Amino acid sequence: MAAVKRHKTAYKGVFYIDSKNQVTGVKEKIYYIRYYKDGKSIEEKAGRQHQDQMTPAKANRLRVLRIEGKIDSNNERRKKVRAERNRMTVGRIWEAFYDAKQENKSIRDDRNRWQNYLLKDFGKRIPEEVVTTDIDRLRRKLQNKGLTPGTVKQGLVLLKRILNFGARRGMCQPINPGKLYFEMPRLNNIKTEDLTPAQLAALLDSIENDRNQKASSIMLMALYTGMRKSEIFNLEWNHVDFERGFILLKDPKGGQDQRIPINKSARSILEKQPHTDCEFVFPGRYGGPTKDLRVPFRRICDNAGLPKDFRPMHGLRHVFASTLASSGQVDMYTLQKLLTHKTPSMVQRYAHLRDDAMIRASEIANISYEDMKKRAPRKSN
Repeated sequence: MAAVKRHKTAYKGVFYIDSKNQVTGVKEKIYYIRYYKDGKSIEEKAGRQHQDQMTPAKANRLRVLRIEGKIDSNNERRKKVRAERNRMTVGRIWEAFYDAKQENKSIRDDRNRWQNYLLKDFGKRIPEEVVTTDIDRLRRKLQNKGLTPGTVKQGLVLLKRILNFGARRGMCQPINPGKLYFEMPRLNNIKTEDLTPAQLAALLDSIENDRNQKASSIMLMALYTGMRKSEIFNLEWNHVDFERGFILLKDPKGGQDQRIPINKSARSILEKQPHTDCEFVFPGRYGGPTKDLRVPFRRICDNAGLPKDFRPMHGLRHVFASTLASSGQVDMYTLQKLLTHKTPSMVQRYAHLRDDAMIRASEIANISYEDMKKRAPRKSN
């Protein structure tokens, strides 16, 4: 193959070769520069005549800047690009975290938190460079957005989980508590939603008279069983054991399959449901599980005159738990099992209701003793 002819220019170390534009096929010159740096001879392309608007004068300017070390050579730029691609950032660890956690029910929420709260400030950061002041800055930023303490905490916890995941996978160094401390916002948002007897009666009346019978039945299931919304939406017929009187909760929030009893009211609701070829007890529009009933849920609560901050499904789960706790007949361990909580901490919010029931029981004993004292014959002097 014949050697490509090089043409000199008026500038030292600048030459060009004849070529054609790769797209249009028009003839054009490709300029090159040659110089010495750190004792090494370097020759590299400066640019194309038309495509890059390159001229001998521009090529000479590039040559001078590279000799002076003010801009990188092509090879140095390529090395930096490769290094940047191979650099282990928090963003790359997040990608591995996201792929590994697809089975987690909260992964969509985690993705939204990453994109909304963490990506901009931490996506390109090196894990080992993150320090406590970065965490403090993130906490203040999220608080200044008006987010609740619980939401702020979730953002901070996700960042901590990502870094711990990276450390366990050998993608970064373990968190050094002396260098990186996660100060979480104080939470005071443990909310126990309950209804007065009048509110509950109004809600039951609104449920009975609403035009959306599926929404009504689902709300009653939440009230009578304490099941979570997702558990009711995804309930399948083969998980309902009428003979033994139990419902199997597959892959619930706690992770392990759980069984809860079917009481008389819940059984009545289930027996009234059309048992078609669909596997779901409360099927959605296309035969899959129900996805969203926020509009009818909200309408039913509004028609009952309930407070605007009452959460239709989660609130009914609280009503179920509060009713059992205040009855004085259900201990906290049994309540924990019925609500399928992994630890007792989540049912402690109902402990005061149990205490009230115990106080009432104690007062009954006191009244009985006083009554006995009144009826007891008095000794004569």
